[in-house]
Amino acid sequence: MTDQFHGTTILAVLRDGKLALGGDGQVTYNNTVLKSNARKVRRIFDGKILVGFAGATADAFTLFERFEAKIKEFGGDMTRGAVELAKDWRTDRVLRRLEAMLLAGDRTKILLVSGTGDVVEPEQGVIAIGSGGNYAYAAALAYCEDKKLSAREIVEQSLRIAARICIFTNEEIIVEELA
Repeated sequence: MTDQFHGTTILAVLRDGKLALGGDGQVTYNNTVLKSNARKVRRIFDGKILVGFAGATADAFTLFERFEAKIKEFGGDMTRGAVELAKDWRTDRVLRRLEAMLLAGDRTKILLVSGTGDVVEPEQGVIAIGSGGNYAYAAALAYCEDKKLSAREIVEQSLRIAARICIFTNEEIIVEELA
């Protein structure tokens, strides 16, 4: 068996012009928890865009920097920046070895960006990545039925559910919000 870093859960919910993007804090190497309070969610572009990552940490920071540079290059257009990053990520010899995925969002949209060239905007304003992503996604879709819950409340509750199911996800949750 090869040694592997595992785990994280990142969830984004866009509701009523508010974006909440959160993640757990667990970093796991094989079957050992290395860190329980890692910060996998950041603000970029003068705090106007939130990003979260799943995958290799150093790779994710490289992608954060490249993504922010692309957004600046295209005058703040997050979609164009994401498409250009995905193109570079897929075709550049160095970048295509990076093992991470990004979620990025502002008050109007959320995007998933991957190294396979994907740039996906979810149709329901909810998307998740990482080992616990499917659990958090399913919980968030269910919580979205309750119109009284805020985007932040949906993210927090959904990540707690994922933490109870996914062994690579913990309850050290950090949520950033654009309101």
